[in-house]
Amino acid sequence: MRGVRQTDFAYQAVYRYLTNLISEVGTDARVKLPSLRHLADRLNVSISTIQYAYSLLEKEGRVYSVAKSGYYALPVSTYSAYSSGADLLEILYVSTRRPDMLVLCNDEPALLQSLDSPLLLLERELVRQYPRQSQSLSQPCGELELRTALAARYTTSPLRCWHADDVYIGADLRGVLEILINVLALKGATVLVESPCDWAILRLLQSAGVQVIELPLKDDGCLDLANLVHLFDIQDVRLVLLSSDINMPTGARMPVNERRRLAHLLEVSGCWVLENDTYGELAFQPAQWRLRDLVSADRLIVFSTFEKTIGPEAPYGYLLSRQLSVELQRHFLLRAFRLSPIRQKAIARLYANGRLDQHLSILRRMLKERMQQMVQLLQERFADSLQWSLPAGGATLWVRSVRPVDVRRVFQRLLKQRIVVAPGELFSICGFHTQSLRLSHTYSGPHNLEAALGSLADALRLEWLD
Repeated sequence: MRGVRQTDFAYQAVYRYLTNLISEVGTDARVKLPSLRHLADRLNVSISTIQYAYSLLEKEGRVYSVAKSGYYALPVSTYSAYSSGADLLEILYVSTRRPDMLVLCNDEPALLQSLDSPLLLLERELVRQYPRQSQSLSQPCGELELRTALAARYTTSPLRCWHADDVYIGADLRGVLEILINVLALKGATVLVESPCDWAILRLLQSAGVQVIELPLKDDGCLDLANLVHLFDIQDVRLVLLSSDINMPTGARMPVNERRRLAHLLEVSGCWVLENDTYGELAFQPAQWRLRDLVSADRLIVFSTFEKTIGPEAPYGYLLSRQLSVELQRHFLLRAFRLSPIRQKAIARLYANGRLDQHLSILRRMLKERMQQMVQLLQERFADSLQWSLPAGGATLWVRSVRPVDVRRVFQRLLKQRIVVAPGELFSICGFHTQSLRLSHTYSGPHNLEAALGSLADALRLEWLD
């Protein structure tokens, strides 16, 4: 790209270009931004570089994506009108990016303390150590140093070991999961998922034409194993998607004996097991046995992201699999992820020098303290109106109304007061969790949390009166 400073990475230049492009938006209508391919041709960079720049802007709330349509810039002045649409997730997505809102639902643990600054410092040091002309060509499955670090991180014994060739790194978690859906040929196949489940994963499976069957979690974090056996008997299940340790958003942790019984059923079924390890590092207490410690590695695939623990400067997604190496390598090559090798090396150094472990120790403690503070406030104001269980980790609380309410109307009432909560129905595509909400205890900003919870109590009370 002409005019780019020599010290910049390509994505930084693209990021600045898009920022200027968005600032030129002068209409009150949502504006469609150029496609990835169009911008790549215009700026003479890879599609993955454009995608990475867009993902950074998306995290900052400057753009949003619509499936099969592209990226859009939405001026702040149009947020109110736009949020009157019918799609609940779209309303939530837009509302959380308004600068004047108290977002009481985000699941961003690294907001409390990120590793962005140490990461960028390491990156600058590595730029001097590895001049651009001496850097090797980008590796389609990710930088070897980082894949080696991840393999070592996930190895727990000679029988439970991973190697760099088992690790695949992509620009973001969505891109990695899209590849996996194609490799496993999940279109039209049946996939079982625990419920509640992350809405991004549910929407992704839906858009790919996957038949999703939800397995509701009990309050103790257990599944109805009899129902699971029945589903295996009547359905040709291709894959089961489960958490490695704690479920999010509930924060529930399945007892070890139940996890063992579950692992045995999965072994007998012969289906693929997809372990969601996104929150595996965020448990307040170490796990005795994760799912991957109990099921055969021959039918196991693990996925996660660095973003929940490191911060928005590390949005990469990754997966581990001992099988399907030929197809995974081919799809990663065709996807042409061109990730910054220097940033990947910097992340690998955070693992190697122990900086990540120090950070995680502090982050877990802060998350637990924030959770306890939030629970105390809830007990003072909602002891007779909301139910919840203490989460075993993470950055959110899952609460349920003790009386029947229209949670959508509660959500809309709070939006008018510039408060955003996440209705539980977003975490299901089968109509589950309509009496639940996800609340975050990692909020930041000048807003008064006690006043916001008071507004939530008033909104619930008005619904009961109605």
